[in-house]
Amino acid sequence: MEEIIFKKIGEYQYSSEAFIYKAKLESEEIEVFVRDNHTIDSDPFLSNAIGGVKLFVREYDYEKAMVILSEISKFSVDDKGELIKCPKCGAEKIQLLTTIKDFKSFISFLFSFLIIALPFYNRYKYKCEKCNFEF
Repeated sequence: MEEIIFKKIGEYQYSSEAFIYKAKLESEEIEVFVRDNHTIDSDPFLSNAIGGVKLFVREYDYEKAMVILSEISKFSVDDKGELIKCPKCGAEKIQLLTTIKDFKSFISFLFSFLIIALPFYNRYKYKCEKCNFEF
């Protein structure tokens, strides 16, 4: 019987993020195996301690999977699927952030933290990775 060798294709902070990449790979007919997702789903604070949710593929699918994952943009896109440009420097390395800069978002965060729930009021901003401009 031939031994099957697996290679780790990625590590993700949360299982929801890992399952998005898993679905993409499976849509390209690559079998994906997930590890540590139940542990992190039961206690998200353990994610950094155990290295996040890990995705594995069979060794012979590794190169194809890396090509597929490299095609996924790590930066924010608009409704047309094009990268968002920084209004200050024109760079296309923009990330979506949540901020707690006003009283309403702070109270929402504090209340959500106390009842162990996700915040229901957040302010979203984009931040340029090149010049750190927020808009």
